[in-house]
Amino acid sequence: MNTIWSPELLDGQGPKYKAVMQVIRQRISDHDLTPGDKLPPVRDLAWSLGITPGTVARAYTMLTDDGTLMAEVGRGTFVAQPDEKGPLYADVPIEVDSTTHNSEAQTWNVNLFSPHLPSVGQATLIRRLLAEVAQDPPSGMMHYPTRAGGGPARTAAAAWLAGAPIGSFGPDDIVLANGGQNAILLVFQALLKGRRPAILVEDLAYPGFRRAAELLRADVIPVEMDSQGVIPEALDAAAKAHDAQIFCTSPEVHNPTCGFTPAYRREALAEVAKRQDLQILEDDCYRLGQAQAPSYRMIVPERTWYISSISKSITPSLRLGIAVTPKGRANVLRRTAEYSFFGLATPMTDLFASLLVHRDLPGLMADARQGIGTYVQRAVNILGGYDIIWRKDVPFLWLHLPEGWRAGAFVQAAAQHGVGIRAAEDYACRDARTPHAVRIAINAGVSLQSFEAAIERLRDLLDNPPDQIGV
Repeated sequence: MNTIWSPELLDGQGPKYKAVMQVIRQRISDHDLTPGDKLPPVRDLAWSLGITPGTVARAYTMLTDDGTLMAEVGRGTFVAQPDEKGPLYADVPIEVDSTTHNSEAQTWNVNLFSPHLPSVGQATLIRRLLAEVAQDPPSGMMHYPTRAGGGPARTAAAAWLAGAPIGSFGPDDIVLANGGQNAILLVFQALLKGRRPAILVEDLAYPGFRRAAELLRADVIPVEMDSQGVIPEALDAAAKAHDAQIFCTSPEVHNPTCGFTPAYRREALAEVAKRQDLQILEDDCYRLGQAQAPSYRMIVPERTWYISSISKSITPSLRLGIAVTPKGRANVLRRTAEYSFFGLATPMTDLFASLLVHRDLPGLMADARQGIGTYVQRAVNILGGYDIIWRKDVPFLWLHLPEGWRAGAFVQAAAQHGVGIRAAEDYACRDARTPHAVRIAINAGVSLQSFEAAIERLRDLLDNPPDQIGV
């Protein structure tokens, strides 16, 4: 480490990150650092100065924002030219080779808004299969999609879902969509009736439920929940009070709280659905590991529409959603899909027919799941002193903020420090009261070092809540 850095430089009053900023500015003023000089990596400088990496990262971020420094993805942080402001840190995820998904390449602006899988070989496999489809597409290249032509893809989707506890089903019970969100919208289009239909959702719920309902001018009614999911009595009351037709829920991995609805609670909610004649839309898109309880489709198969997707387990780029319908109801949903977009593009269904049953896929999914678990572990190690809810095979964490922080203010402060996260209010209806909590997604598309630095910046904010007093 260069001798211009020593812990004694930070002696004095005030926040450490401001002291680091002052030292760097002084070194530039004294010409110890000149334009184009590379600064030490965050961890190295933190070790030399005896402070946390998050403190150094915060100083670097603020000096880059004001143009004193500039950051270059994969190269490091440099002293900026006097007349150039330097780019803000690139937030494009780094796509890396299958053997280097924990690349040393670093980025400062880290998007923890949505989960991002590590690249462990999926891209290589998909490219190879796409090339094979392009050379000899089984469905041809000059025809509209047909039900028969999509049969191999539905058969492959059924095989891919074979381990899920969703009861008896086969390829004829499956409808393919352009991603899980599109599958949700199709179910709403197929089921909702009347001038003012309503759907019931958890009081904190996946925002896509609301967005799809808004497109169809349906009311969205939040239902009270506890640590085990929706409260049966609350669901019963909400169904009676409104013209509710669909209950939307994520029982296996609740988004955003990481919660889980145990089997006995699912049984009670299923009884309410039968009594109130509610259809159930079960969103299982976030589960990476084995299911822990029977799905609603197994408990009440006659009224459950089960939605899955490859976005959180293989890749979100291909936009494949899978809807498993109640027995005898597939034609209703298939007609809705055909009226909407005629069916998925035939080259994509040809690709899915090969990809979902490829012998290498289970191993790749296991590697991706393990990669997510590594990032989760690192985040928990850094944030373990705070109130977090997490699971090793879920690609996000739920953080209850300490005294002094409100969710909106914390999200804004995180953004100013190069970290994108989501506030609890993003998952609630407009007028709802929400907890002071945030969801932190796992972005394994950036290096582990970049991810840790981002989490450390969040911890630094948690350690130093704002001290403003309102008057």
